[in-house]
Amino acid sequence: MKHMTSPHPAIDLGVLLNLAYGAFVARLQTAMAKAGFQDLGPSFGYVFRVLDEGPASLVTVATRLQMTSQGALKIVADMEAKGYVERRHDPDDARVRTVALTSRGRKALQTARRFHATFEAQLATHVGASHAAILRSTLERIVSNATDDGIELTARPS
Repeated sequence: MKHMTSPHPAIDLGVLLNLAYGAFVARLQTAMAKAGFQDLGPSFGYVFRVLDEGPASLVTVATRLQMTSQGALKIVADMEAKGYVERRHDPDDARVRTVALTSRGRKALQTARRFHATFEAQLATHVGASHAAILRSTLERIVSNATDDGIELTARPS
């Protein structure tokens, strides 16, 4: 197997991580658009993952994403207008409305998950399974070390 080197060794690691993430997101967006989900907002994926566990109140969505309720409401309203989520009355408390994925939302989430798995498998094909496993392990270690250091991390909109 050919040894992979960075075409730009002078690029700081943080910048390189950001560029790699940008390349991943661009490919994800292209795949999602081809699958009929061309109207996804940049923060929808984070909300999909929160709601994958089941319906949640807007406050819960905001808390899990570490954002204001107003910010979460803006994203949820956009998702609702595009048919990805629906708001319902909570069966236990009529004052509370929950947010739930619609069928379209579940299909979008499944499509994104398939893309993630395919991307990782293609990476293993391109760089070798052991290198792909090392990359995953290294990224997991970065996250784990930050958490161990008391840094609160979440995949959330910026």
